[in-house]
Amino acid sequence: MAGKDDIIIGEELLCPIKYFFDVAGGKWKTSILCILASGEAHRYSRIRRKLGTITNTMLAQSLQQLEEEGMIDRNQYNEIPPRVEYVLTEKGKTIIPVLLNMADWSSKSMAEKGNATFCKKCQFID
Repeated sequence: MAGKDDIIIGEELLCPIKYFFDVAGGKWKTSILCILASGEAHRYSRIRRKLGTITNTMLAQSLQQLEEEGMIDRNQYNEIPPRVEYVLTEKGKTIIPVLLNMADWSSKSMAEKGNATFCKKCQFID
């Protein structure tokens, strides 16, 4: 039986952790959020360059999903050539402490295993 604070979709009780991974999970979404956590606007090509091996299709899909969830804003400027920039929304900024905690836990766990070489692509790792 669901409690008063549980989220129910149809007949299914939605797990908050599953919801987190639906919104921000997957191979690329957390990396995109990490890139945008700097606070500055990033163009599509800059995000793609920082991610390395992502395909255009996957990047476009991930950006669209993050926008649909209200995590990022897509700002299109009517210029020639057209310019599009992405930034975190206020909702998107609230996930940064969660990502910081995940990065902290991961770096400690990796160090315990002797795997202390970090990617350094993300501002979260000192």
